[in-house]
Amino acid sequence: MTLTNGESKSYLFPFILIVSLFFLWGMAHNLNGVLIPHLKKACQLDNSQSALVDTSIFLAYFIMALPAGYLLRRWGYKLSIIMGLIAFAIGAFLFIPAADYRMYELFLLALFIIGCGLAVLETAANPYAAILGKPEAATHRLNLAASFNGLAAMVAPIIGTMFILSGKSYSEAELNAMAEVERTAYLMEEASSVKTPYLVLGLILLLVAVVFMFVKLPEIKESGHVEETAKKRSFFAVLRHKHLAFAVIAQFFYVGAQVCVTSFFIRMAQQGAGVDEKTAGYYLGIYGLLFMAGRFVGTFLLRYTTANRLLALYALVCALLAAIAVLGSGMVVLYALGGLGFFMSIMFPTIFSLGISGLGEETKQASSWLIMAIVGGAIFPYMTGGIIDIAHDNTQMGYIVPFVCYVVILWFAQKGYKPAYL
Repeated sequence: MTLTNGESKSYLFPFILIVSLFFLWGMAHNLNGVLIPHLKKACQLDNSQSALVDTSIFLAYFIMALPAGYLLRRWGYKLSIIMGLIAFAIGAFLFIPAADYRMYELFLLALFIIGCGLAVLETAANPYAAILGKPEAATHRLNLAASFNGLAAMVAPIIGTMFILSGKSYSEAELNAMAEVERTAYLMEEASSVKTPYLVLGLILLLVAVVFMFVKLPEIKESGHVEETAKKRSFFAVLRHKHLAFAVIAQFFYVGAQVCVTSFFIRMAQQGAGVDEKTAGYYLGIYGLLFMAGRFVGTFLLRYTTANRLLALYALVCALLAAIAVLGSGMVVLYALGGLGFFMSIMFPTIFSLGISGLGEETKQASSWLIMAIVGGAIFPYMTGGIIDIAHDNTQMGYIVPFVCYVVILWFAQKGYKPAYL
């Protein structure tokens, strides 16, 4: 891939715009940790139903993975980014009627549309950030952009806690004891608290889309040889590389683990550590801060060890912390959750890099498979919610699911990463 208007041009402002996309999709994902317990309360859901928040977004990623690549080739980076932002904004605005009618199905549709927009944005922004400047600095640019995604992991839960969570919580018996008018008013008040944050988010997205419309972005051209080679190969042919196939599996389990931990964090903190809803929400922000810090520390440590060894160490620590979260009590549970944020931080990019290692011209197809593996975030949280419901609302038992996921990642880091053919 090459830039069409030369290396002498300054790419600072276009790069800043691209970095803003990393932050915005990070906000969308990390608001889910607040949204899931909130909608569970406002719409009177069980744990499996509340986990459909994640299913809606990550299923959209899976469905849109290939169409997003097609749109990118047909429309180019600029128009694809604008359309992704508009879809993201439409989904955010749909939160208003969903809250007005307290209709969970409409919330899920809104989240699915947001997920479609995010899939397009991520498909366009990641390679664009890498190519927007000198080739030797591509890794640095991607790490810098990804750090703003980590910043959103800290900011989103704090904003969500301040403006969405009310701190009010009633048991089923207490709700049944209320007069119907009082009960309905309480539930509508809870549902309505999402309207202002998502309205503001939607307006910001439209503003960013307008800026992209008027800013001249350097275009990227694929070499004809690479395009022609890609067309001749089957989309499934790249999976003959064993290490890629196992990386797709590992990524599937990793995303599932991360989303499970984040999505059920607030309820886990309430039940396991005995803190109130608001306090749990702010601890989720600290979890995001540790996630961001872990990414910087992990990047530093990679100077002194191999990627697979660091991944194995982090996966082992995460498995131990997940076991502590399941079996522990009190603040120890919260400390374990914070540790998970720190030690999970490097897993996605590390699995990604190990999976595409040595693939040359097949890297783009391999990347599509690794992005599609994000669908793990649609499946594992629903499984976790089901286990919690079966265990009579015992959230700690649900963390058995991420424990199993970390064991799979540990195996990949020790055995599955080695290049070979199936």
